[in-house]
Amino acid sequence: MRVSPFINPEYTNPSAGLTDTTLTLNLGPQHPSTHGVLRLVLELDGETVVSCAPHIGYLHTGFEKNMEAKTYHKAIPYTDRMDYLSAMIYNVAYVLSVEKLCGIEITRRCAYVRVLVTELQRIASHMVWYGTTGMDLGASTTFLYAFRDREDLLNFFEELAGGRMTPSYSRVGGMAADLTTGFEKRCRAFLDQLEPKIDDYEALLTGNEIFKERTQNVGYVSTEDLIALGVTGPVLRASGLKWDLRKNQPYLVYDEFEFDVPTATASDVYCRYLVRMAEMRQSIRIIRQVLDGMPEGDINISDTKFRRPSKDTIMVGMEELIHHFKQMTSGFPVPPGEAYVPVESSKGELGFFIVSDGTGKPQRVRVRPPSFFNLQALPLMAKGRMIADVVALIGSLDIVLGEIDR
Repeated sequence: MRVSPFINPEYTNPSAGLTDTTLTLNLGPQHPSTHGVLRLVLELDGETVVSCAPHIGYLHTGFEKNMEAKTYHKAIPYTDRMDYLSAMIYNVAYVLSVEKLCGIEITRRCAYVRVLVTELQRIASHMVWYGTTGMDLGASTTFLYAFRDREDLLNFFEELAGGRMTPSYSRVGGMAADLTTGFEKRCRAFLDQLEPKIDDYEALLTGNEIFKERTQNVGYVSTEDLIALGVTGPVLRASGLKWDLRKNQPYLVYDEFEFDVPTATASDVYCRYLVRMAEMRQSIRIIRQVLDGMPEGDINISDTKFRRPSKDTIMVGMEELIHHFKQMTSGFPVPPGEAYVPVESSKGELGFFIVSDGTGKPQRVRVRPPSFFNLQALPLMAKGRMIADVVALIGSLDIVLGEIDR
């Protein structure tokens, strides 16, 4: 009988002490089961995973090189498309690095608005994670609940920026526009409705015996191994380490707000679920404080070197029109140097390392995406588990391939 090329005859079964064969199986690359175009090459002994090798690179987006070919302003839309579930956070992370290079100090109102949209985006991202991961494990109701409520958040983003998933809302030195009239009141009403809905989310899964069976004691990785792999975010905090850049290395005005950093200790799929659910509640807590303390004033800096003239002025003033034309075609010169400002995205540490040569375009852009590093933990989590557990493990990492491949 012809031996299949996918059979490995060299494998020795350590439990039985006998020479045996393993099967090499491709899981992926198809979406949504692998949460993007992720390909896993699994070596199986029956249904037990012997080894797991993630294969990436199927998107070929070239985001970083494309950003190097654009002016600093025109590179902003690329940030939306890396982690398209956390676009607002990516907008903010990019402009923070550019502002550090330029020595720009944003207004307090701008800082508050950035925190507001960042936390709204964190909730929206966790909703997608909750809905899709629950569906991966057979709980289809989670998907319907989460996407129903996420629709309200996307409506908010569309109201502020004109875009739902790719808003490009941040600008160097400010925001594309201020909050709309009545936004704060509508946001408060949404938060009041959201808290009992999160109770409903947890009622579906937290005590569900089937869900607990599929997630508890599944995918353990020690804190030391996670740190060695560069894993951050909820996956790291679920191992017991209270590391959150909003607390440990505050940026914007996060140090002015009271909130907790949720952690767990078992470092399994179930604990990663608990941490993310608690984070949604903490985001609501932060947003309420932002709305209560929202300062008055301009949302953009006054420096015309970086601030684009308003549309009202460019229609009547020649100098303003020329200024606008120059900024849109050549950009604004950024002092030579390099900058990296890390922020806490919904998935972990995110940052843009930018090198400037003094022109209107970045010389080098390098992104530190959390999903790329978090995915490295998957082989450790999967080894020795059943093939059915691999689906739960992928979901627990909450990866987005757009920021992994770039």
